[in-house]
Amino acid sequence: MPTATLYEEVGGMPFFEQLVDRFYRGVRDDPVLLPLYPDQVDFTGARRRLTLFLVQYWGGPTTYLEERGHPRLRARHSPFDIGILSVTAGWPTCTRPSMRPTRPRRRRSGCTPT
Repeated sequence: MPTATLYEEVGGMPFFEQLVDRFYRGVRDDPVLLPLYPDQVDFTGARRRLTLFLVQYWGGPTTYLEERGHPRLRARHSPFDIGILSVTAGWPTCTRPSMRPTRPRRRRSGCTPT
C-alpha cells in the first residue's frame, strides 16, 4: 500500500490555504517584512504562489510547476532587498504563529517532502 504524503495526511489544500492565510496576516502587521511586498494591500498573488509551492513541496498537486515552472527561489527573490533582519526576525515572527493553530487531521511520523 502506498504511503500517504504529508499533503494528504494534513487534509490537503484547505490546510495549506489556512496556513498561508495566517502567515500573510502576520506579514501585513510586520514592519520588517511588509516593505518587501510591492503591493502591500493585496496579497492575493503572493498567497496563491506560496500555497501552491507548499502544496507541491509536501506531495500535493504540481500546479505550481505547471503554472510557474521550476521554483528557482533564489532567482525569483533576487529583485527584493531581503536582508538579514528579515531572515532572522521577520520570517520567524510570522511563521511561528501561523503554525500554532494548524492541526492536521491525523498525526504521522516520518513525513518527508516529495
